Amino acid sequence: MKFIILAAALALAAAAPQEPRPIEILLDERVTPEDGAYSFKIETENGIVQSEEGAPGLEGQTNVQGVYSYTLDDGSVVEVRYQADENGFQAQSPLLPVAPEFPHPIPQFVLDQIAFAEEQRRLEAQIV
Repeated sequence: MKFIILAAALALAAAAPQEPRPIEILLDERVTPEDGAYSFKIETENGIVQSEEGAPGLEGQTNVQGVYSYTLDDGSVVEVRYQADENGFQAQSPLLPVAPEFPHPIPQFVLDQIAFAEEQRRLEAQIV
């Protein structure tokens, strides 16, 4: 009887949800910020890598450029490069959506709206 209770207790303990363990940080290099300049590089055991550098910008801001990557479930690696400066934030990656090239076909409902607006302007000009 004691054996059955012990076996049941062990089975329950084994079936209990386990707390996920923290992801180990393999690399953490940092250069302390000084006058808007800094840098860091981080790598984790699950394949996340990020590096970034900052430098003083022309308008008092810190300009930033960096890259991060991670591994998808299928094993492929995603990489995103970015920069932020006087021209705003810009990211580059094959996974980011891309707008269609211009000129592209303009839908008929848009052409109809443009024609309607032009007709309205023409009629207003005749009243004045």
